[in-house]
Amino acid sequence: MSFRGKLLAAMMLVVSAITAAGLYFAQRKIAAGVQDDLQREFQSALAAWHGVQEVRHAALAEHCRALVGKPRIHAALEDGALDLLYPSARDELRDLQARFYRFLDVKGAVIPPPNAPETGALRAQEEARLALPGVPDRLQLGYLWRTADGAAEAVDEVIAMPIVSSETDEPIAALVVGFPPAALSGRRAGEGIKSGLWVDGRLHLPGLAEPARKRLGGAVARAVAALSESNVAVEIEGVPHLLFFQRLNPGSLFPPAYEVCVYPLTGLLARQREQRWQILGAGALLLLGGLAASHFFSARLSEPVEKLAVDSAENRAQRVRAEVALEATSEELQRAARFAADASHQLKTPVTVLRAGLEELRTRENLTPGERDEISALIHQTYRLTGTIEDLLLLSRMEAGRLQIEFAPVNLTLLLEAWLDDLSALPEAFDLTVETDFPAALHIAGEPRYTTLIVQNLLVNARKYNCPGGRIRVAAREEGGAVFLTIGNTGAPIPAALHEPIFERFHRGSAGESIPGHGLGLNLARELARLHGGDLRLARSDAAWTEFEVRFRPAAPAPMGVANAA
Repeated sequence: MSFRGKLLAAMMLVVSAITAAGLYFAQRKIAAGVQDDLQREFQSALAAWHGVQEVRHAALAEHCRALVGKPRIHAALEDGALDLLYPSARDELRDLQARFYRFLDVKGAVIPPPNAPETGALRAQEEARLALPGVPDRLQLGYLWRTADGAAEAVDEVIAMPIVSSETDEPIAALVVGFPPAALSGRRAGEGIKSGLWVDGRLHLPGLAEPARKRLGGAVARAVAALSESNVAVEIEGVPHLLFFQRLNPGSLFPPAYEVCVYPLTGLLARQREQRWQILGAGALLLLGGLAASHFFSARLSEPVEKLAVDSAENRAQRVRAEVALEATSEELQRAARFAADASHQLKTPVTVLRAGLEELRTRENLTPGERDEISALIHQTYRLTGTIEDLLLLSRMEAGRLQIEFAPVNLTLLLEAWLDDLSALPEAFDLTVETDFPAALHIAGEPRYTTLIVQNLLVNARKYNCPGGRIRVAAREEGGAVFLTIGNTGAPIPAALHEPIFERFHRGSAGESIPGHGLGLNLARELARLHGGDLRLARSDAAWTEFEVRFRPAAPAPMGVANAA
């Protein structure tokens, strides 16, 4: 095949690939836009329905709260007169038009009623499902599947209201009341949407045939068990549908219940087919135009190459010599490029570029709060990566013997006070108490930047690996011709087998699996301490206290008129 034919084939292939990719992404964008519209409509309708539910729940909760505050109920519970408990609540609950009510004891178990018909008849297994792991300290919402003779009958909405002791202000029992739920069937957010409840592994969706309900229930069960997205494509009676589900009682001690909505996609698919044909028609025209342009440009571009093919032998020899020289120059350029790439990598250029791109992306106005938070988290990771690269560079310089320490007097007291101020300014999630015990002026021989890294790593570790409400103690003393700095905290104990491995590079114990870090801090701090003529060791670690000790060489204070490093 001639060069012109090859160029034409290549250009036609590129045009075809670009056209196909454009058609594919255009179709995906349209489908995603329609699905997003459906999701927004569903969420809007669900929010409106939840608003009605919240008003209803607030009214029911207020009635129940007033009832559990009755002195007769408190007297029956606190005096052990359980035979008077249910009669004391009978008249008030009759006004609520509840289907049933029960009381739970302090362990969350159901207190049997003396007269089941008056308190609402329940089967034994239904009554057992009202029990909770313990008496709740706040209102709980749940849903109870009711059956009659093995057939589905109804789903009741259940409210559990704690009963607080008038003497100790602690929950001593709970009132559980069952109500008919708000109507879930019908149409919402568009023509054809049906709604129901998913409770106890079964689907309650009136108006749907039993086989279709079973298949739909299986799809909901798989989606809920896999914690997948809240919209799933399903097929009901041969018609494709979009399934939405959302939990109705998050944080409740009762079993989770979900609202389930299905939306028929027949109209949506018809619109998508129409738009797909329109896109295909436009794509075909674009492809034909591209092929015609490829034929024209291939003819124009191939003329210089065809002329070169008939050049003289001298011209071909010159071309060969030029290619040899170009290849040698290319190799030199490649070596220079590799050197530049390695140097850029060592100087963290890729991380800097990535951070700049992320920060520019974060300034866009069309981002959602969730997307902006995710980008901010990625920017934070670039700073962590930069710190890790700097630590590795510092470690490699020490291993290669290229790191030289210029010893000077360092005021350890000022250094500790500065870092403790920085530590107190950080967001404190553990309510830590910091204790200090060091003299007003204590000087060591060292390099200020590297001694700062040692103190920084130990203080940050003492904060990260602490327990809520714990303590951090920082002490320093001069003893036996050396200066000792100890930093301890009330964190989890370090097993004896890990006392030495924790100083290894990239070592992460089981306590640090959920804490940010790379396992370089202790290794870097020990290497720097040894480079200063001292050492770092784990002095103590038990159930009550973990303490690290750093040894430095002492130094006399700097002469008057000379800056004192801190």
